[in-house]
Amino acid sequence: MPVLDTLAIRDILPHRYPMLLVDRIVELEADRIVGIKNVTANEPFFMGHFPDFPVMPGVLIIEAMAQVAGVLVLKGIPDRKSKVVLLASIDNAKFRRPVVPGDQLRIEMRVVKRKASIAKMAGQATVDGQVVAEAEMMCKLADRAGADAPAT
Repeated sequence: MPVLDTLAIRDILPHRYPMLLVDRIVELEADRIVGIKNVTANEPFFMGHFPDFPVMPGVLIIEAMAQVAGVLVLKGIPDRKSKVVLLASIDNAKFRRPVVPGDQLRIEMRVVKRKASIAKMAGQATVDGQVVAEAEMMCKLADRAGADAPAT
């Protein structure tokens, strides 16, 4: 049973299809989170990356990791509708093996250091228990432009 399903994630993150890369959150603690991304053959990026050998782009794996981290940062903020988490830096990113259609990414992120508007996160993405990517990243909490405007 997910801790947060897709609807709950969409209530926290501003991302929408095709850029929402988190399907569910299965573990959520104060400084640690685990999210799932089901990689399917109909992902739009597979049409061009690569048609004869579909591989999930590393930059999108990092984006999925950042989104899971963003859920952790935003979940504990009462006025999160007026905030957005921005990716500020990526360090020590490593890609261990390709991610292909049919894989399920298990993304585990943890807080290394947190200040008022900055969080340093570290984590890894695995498929069937094998590490496919790892990275450290800095996230910045910012005011969302037009947050007071009604949604359209």
